[in-house]
Amino acid sequence: MQTVSPSLASDSGDRKQSLHGPSAKRRRVFFLVDSFEIGGTETQAVELALRLDPARYAVTLACLQMRGPLLAKLEGSTVSVMEWNAGGGVNTPRGIYQILRLARFLRHARFDIVHAHDLWSNLMAIPAARLARTPAIISSRRDLAHLAWYTPRRRKILRYLQSLSSAVLVNSGQIRDQLVHEDGFRPELIRVVHNGIDVDQFRLLAPRRGQLFPGLENCTLIVSTGNMHSDVKGHPTLIEAARRICARFPQVKFVLIGDGKKRSEFESKVSALGLKGNFLFLGSQQNVSEILACCDIAVLPSQAEGFSNALLEYMATGLPTIATDVGGNPEVIEDGLNGLLVKPDDPAALANAILSLLEGPHLASQLGAAGRERVRRHFDFAQLTFNIDALYTDLLQAGHRR
Repeated sequence: MQTVSPSLASDSGDRKQSLHGPSAKRRRVFFLVDSFEIGGTETQAVELALRLDPARYAVTLACLQMRGPLLAKLEGSTVSVMEWNAGGGVNTPRGIYQILRLARFLRHARFDIVHAHDLWSNLMAIPAARLARTPAIISSRRDLAHLAWYTPRRRKILRYLQSLSSAVLVNSGQIRDQLVHEDGFRPELIRVVHNGIDVDQFRLLAPRRGQLFPGLENCTLIVSTGNMHSDVKGHPTLIEAARRICARFPQVKFVLIGDGKKRSEFESKVSALGLKGNFLFLGSQQNVSEILACCDIAVLPSQAEGFSNALLEYMATGLPTIATDVGGNPEVIEDGLNGLLVKPDDPAALANAILSLLEGPHLASQLGAAGRERVRRHFDFAQLTFNIDALYTDLLQAGHRR
């Protein structure tokens, strides 16, 4: 990892080598993300930056806030890292100044591709890349606009900005359909590339339940991963469903990974239902893959999803998986073949699905194996890298023809 100063980057030795030396044909790519905190978008951006062939790509990964544990993954890599802070927001004088500075940097460093990975980086990178006349500009949409930020006025502004990019990258067909039918995007502008995952990281782990969950060796562990900032990840539905499940299978323990401002509310609800002994609130965890390897069933009860990394992680581990029929979940799970789909906000349907696995261990084993194979075939990081490389090639060739 190289840390690049914005004021010096255009004159760096890396630029001279990539523009004038033996690697002159390398494509210069500028990524922009919000931070290096652990999240689906941030993880995908960091992994992609690391996995693009360094013989063909010179990658600079910039963030709006230089913080987060993912930064450590870039140590020792060929990826250049820098911070580009918008200050009080892109619509403030400082934010506009930073956009103009970024445009100057992109132009002087002669980037071929600018790839904005999330909502906030879209707002800064698109206008800067347009001003710099970058050949290929990629903006992203990775959610179903369920956040409070997406007021009608802001959606119109975002639609205008993203229409200036060469392509809008989404990670599920559901998001593509929403952008076309609700926001009025041209269908040909939208490109779908599903998330990727390091399948081997989850496939090869040996369970260490005795070390991670001492005393629970004979319990059935049902895991659910998701932040607790709101009800969107479906925690109230899961807690309500647990009342019926624990009445039939009192040895079941629900393992909840994630944290947020509503955690105490969820803990209180569990206590009020008399289920405190059946729930483990683990908070945010760094060793998610090791925890998953110790569990028996995985649940994703979300009210809304773009494309869930947690779902891929569950299935890559070989866990029989239940998810709600929302967002990109049906693009991963084929109901009854490699997992189960249920209606959102329906505790009875969720309880029935979980009970079918508890009462049918053969079905659970069958779904777990089929789910792992589906992720291995279609959602490995190698597939993601191949698809992104093809997208970059297509956009650059289209720009050249224009």
